[in-house]
Amino acid sequence: MVSGLEEIELATVLLVLVAGLAAGWIDAVVGGGGLLQLPALLLVPGITPVQALATNKMGSIFGTTTSAITYYRRAHPDLRTAVPMALIALAGSFGGAVLAASLPSSVFKPIIVAALIAVAVFTALRPTVGTLTKLKYSGRRHYGTAGAIGGVIGFYDGLIGPGTGSFLVIAMVTLLGYSFLGASAKAKIVNMATNFGALVFFLPHGSILWGLGLLLGAANMVGGYLGSRMAITQGSRFIRIIFLVVVGALIVKLGYDVWIENVRPFTER
Repeated sequence: MVSGLEEIELATVLLVLVAGLAAGWIDAVVGGGGLLQLPALLLVPGITPVQALATNKMGSIFGTTTSAITYYRRAHPDLRTAVPMALIALAGSFGGAVLAASLPSSVFKPIIVAALIAVAVFTALRPTVGTLTKLKYSGRRHYGTAGAIGGVIGFYDGLIGPGTGSFLVIAMVTLLGYSFLGASAKAKIVNMATNFGALVFFLPHGSILWGLGLLLGAANMVGGYLGSRMAITQGSRFIRIIFLVVVGALIVKLGYDVWIENVRPFTER
């Protein structure tokens, strides 16, 4: 088990920081930066899975906070929708983290892969989806749907994690009618809350590598700022393209996990 930054080789620290910078950029644009950041942390010799998860959340919250502030200043997302979603998602994330301690994520991963494939096909075949904001509901129905999205995806983030930002974006595009840019701006606020909710669970367990987590947070902040600036400048079409790339990577990553955890043991008997 790793106890401090001084135990990690400089080359490994630099690799983690580069992954954190790239992850912050991806998270700011469309979510899914954990695909890079978490595997990079697992390369640290002696790190436990819980330490990697906790330190990953520690770094991510700096990046999502930075990109959320940048989006707020430049894209002016509707806080009446985003803030209640974020609070519900925070509670959902904490609940998911609690369940993750007793229930293996391998139970849910096949369902997640199937959902991601459906999302990718839908987005690829509907190129006009998410180009403009055309809200489907108003009043209580709009806020109720937004709250349900926050609760379900927040729970997913605490339980499994990868692709939370991507799920938030596509849910707000398809179920609420936001553009990809508008959805990304709100997703950062909600994702910031889900990271915090998971951290609240991890903090009492002493699982965070604080030195590495703070350095990772700095790298995430730079990536988050650059990514959110680029997304705002390039608009919804750019975000849609990055979204499809990230979802494709998620399908490959989680599909491989399903094979290793659920299928391969049966083929080797």
